[in-house]
Amino acid sequence: MKYGFDNEKYIKIQSERIKERITHFGDKLYMEFGGKLFDDYHASRVLPGFEPDSKLKMLMQMKDDAEIIIVISAIDIEKNKVRTDLGITYDMDVLRLRDEFIARGLEVNSVVITHVNGQASADAYRSRLEKMGIKVYYHHTIEGYPNNVALIDSDEGFGKNDYVETTRPLVVVTAPGPGSGKMAVCLSQLYQENKRGIKAGYAKFETFPVWNLSLAHPVNVAYEAATADLDDVNMIDPFHLEAYGDTAVNYNRDIEIFPVMNALFEDIYGENPYKSPTDMGVNMVGFCISDDEVCREASRQEIIRRYYTALCNLADGKASEVEVGRISLLMKRCRISTADRKTTVAAHDRLDRSGVATAAIELEDGTILTAETSPLLGPSAALLLNAMKHLAGIAHNVKLIPQTMIEPISKTKVTYLHGHNPRLHTDEVLVALSMMSLLDENCKHALEQLPKLVGSQVHSCVMLSEVDRKTFNKLGCGLTCDPIRKIKKH
Repeated sequence: MKYGFDNEKYIKIQSERIKERITHFGDKLYMEFGGKLFDDYHASRVLPGFEPDSKLKMLMQMKDDAEIIIVISAIDIEKNKVRTDLGITYDMDVLRLRDEFIARGLEVNSVVITHVNGQASADAYRSRLEKMGIKVYYHHTIEGYPNNVALIDSDEGFGKNDYVETTRPLVVVTAPGPGSGKMAVCLSQLYQENKRGIKAGYAKFETFPVWNLSLAHPVNVAYEAATADLDDVNMIDPFHLEAYGDTAVNYNRDIEIFPVMNALFEDIYGENPYKSPTDMGVNMVGFCISDDEVCREASRQEIIRRYYTALCNLADGKASEVEVGRISLLMKRCRISTADRKTTVAAHDRLDRSGVATAAIELEDGTILTAETSPLLGPSAALLLNAMKHLAGIAHNVKLIPQTMIEPISKTKVTYLHGHNPRLHTDEVLVALSMMSLLDENCKHALEQLPKLVGSQVHSCVMLSEVDRKTFNKLGCGLTCDPIRKIKKH
């Protein structure tokens, strides 16, 4: 893998800037963590070299002074919104995040459910968490948010929200994903703290968009693609431009909320210490890019991946044509197409030759392998076997799993479990291979190659099952699929 980002430098200078920001405020600092607090795989994909747990490593240095609030939107609960990188719903991810934080010795204060407007699903989720001994607070939908500043900054706005009682000087506000309402929680708490005579500050630990990269830089465009379902748009920060005469990139929600932030700070302090939304963030990412072209190319590939994900979600009824259209426009802006993804081209070339479902993988060294469906193996399972054999130096014609072993598994799937697909999935192939490894050195050696698949790119000409998608995700492969369920033979 070619690296384009200096992770050690990032941890050092980002930590220094956070500590500096904490000293600017007195009693308490609410710090919104944009993006994932850990397992930030989007950042690691567009900034090769960025470690997914970089933010967590920085937080661990301040854990004795910090506590965490986890935020989830009632809208996302009702929609059963899914973290596509993990394949779990946001409400489940809240519990996963909580367990992960506690296991690392971090203090988790509570869960705040935002955008509450009488949803029965939110009430049920609150009841479920409270039965587990978790403190839960409601923050309500405010009419006209974020433009109705007079209402928001009043007892009928933020004043109607539950007050979250905290005890430590640094309060980290995080969420399963974007659009959860993290910033609004921070602002509501500032209002509530001020009513109680506590001077609290706000800062934002931001990753994207990168303020000191251009609006058209693929790293920033990839962020727009990742948030296309949220109507997020990167923009030049007009407040920053007016205050300093410098161009800085931010996004619409931060810019829209800035008048509210300005009114709150003026109410609390008499003046706002921040001149612009960009000032609110602590983001040193742009200073740690060591190879700009590597990051540009990684980001272009991420935009294509996001496009395929949106297409498949549209086919499943989980996305709109508007979302697909937005990402399509972003691709045109970057002058890229699906033909720029090597695995897509390779898989389609084999499809044209075979007429059956195919898949392709690009290994870390650039080698591209392909596979096609057969009576006993799906294209993704066959591809996985091909990749392991190639990495292990095993001849392609060697059958790692004998047909006599595959056939009984297929029979069980169809005859006893009443399935319609006799072909083995990727997880079933790995289980069979694990059994064979007790007796066969080739199988054992093939399994030992799995860690080498991290960072590989995969494309399938048909939509894969959830279990196959999860398998490739667990192996660290970047997967895309055509939004087609079955290849029709001509």
